[in-house]
Amino acid sequence: MMADIFSSFDPATCSVYSSFSPSIFWMLTFFSFSMVQASLWTTSSRFSWLPTFPIEMMNAQASRTFGLHLKGFPSILSSLFLMLIILNLMGLLPYVFSSTSHLLLTLSLGLPLWMSLIISAIIFAPKSFTAHLLPGGAPDWLNPFLVITETLSICMRFITLSFRIAANMSAGHILLGLMGIAASSSIFTSIFTSSSVILIQLGYTIFEMGICLIQAYIFCLLLSLYSDDHPSS
Repeated sequence: MMADIFSSFDPATCSVYSSFSPSIFWMLTFFSFSMVQASLWTTSSRFSWLPTFPIEMMNAQASRTFGLHLKGFPSILSSLFLMLIILNLMGLLPYVFSSTSHLLLTLSLGLPLWMSLIISAIIFAPKSFTAHLLPGGAPDWLNPFLVITETLSICMRFITLSFRIAANMSAGHILLGLMGIAASSSIFTSIFTSSSVILIQLGYTIFEMGICLIQAYIFCLLLSLYSDDHPSS
């Protein structure tokens, strides 16, 4: 039972999902990786473009960045994109725990991926990575401040990456909860009012489905753009 509009963010109120959340998470992870390599074990059909379209989109995005030269990065990016889409859309279902609206999940995805790029850059080319902290052509007296600013900017990337998707998904679910309360209250008023509120909620639900796709794309897009800071030599 939903006690208030914030109950969807409490796994204790979603007993069905909370009991199987680890299994569902790992099942979605396995499904995402399987879809990325689907050409190895499935036959093509008229619906084959549906799972391959997001994969091709992320592969094309990775090919425009330095991530194409990082082994396994395009596959991880495509799998992450599929998994985030599924998790975001699952959060729209009634009485389903919205996992992507929690920083516990978004930080657990953003921090290791961001940290792996930083560690790889430091190990692969430490001098180039250090030189990247100082933009070229800057005056000498400004160099210490630029290094500190660039370092802080790089260190804050995983926080903004994780907070962005969590904040957007949380705001969408709160608005859906408020609309649901308004729709349930309008049933006892006029038919015109209740019908209008239900239609507005239906339209916003469709809009929120688009937000789920966009937020998953932005998350993976920023990761691919962060790979451009990886030194090539």
